[in-house]
Amino acid sequence: MAKFILLVNHDGGVFEEPMDTWQPGDITAHFDYYALLTKELTESGELVQFMALADPRQARTVRADGVAPPVVTDGPFAESKEVLAGFNVFEVESEERALEIAARISAVPGPGGVPTQQPVEVRRVTADEHGEL
Repeated sequence: MAKFILLVNHDGGVFEEPMDTWQPGDITAHFDYYALLTKELTESGELVQFMALADPRQARTVRADGVAPPVVTDGPFAESKEVLAGFNVFEVESEERALEIAARISAVPGPGGVPTQQPVEVRRVTADEHGEL
């Protein structure tokens, strides 16, 4: 088994308008799709971890030299589509399976039920929190 992290940015895929401008039913359908996919992949044992991140406007950047007090600033203030929205860690049989799951995430519905085609970056995990594969 191999672990992969699937990274999802705030990039709206084929939709330019932010989600907070969508119709309420479209937002509900979007999150219902994720809930069903998460349930399925949890039950299959493939989903190891899922994290949705807070709005990037709540982020802070810390810089420290280990001597002076750290400098904490607001941000980062990159373009929204370049900011990480969340990630999933999967333990799957192959890269092909990770790519299949990424395709399903990318197909999450947007306005009118149209798949967002949101880009999902797929990267193999080379070490875990213990430094092991």
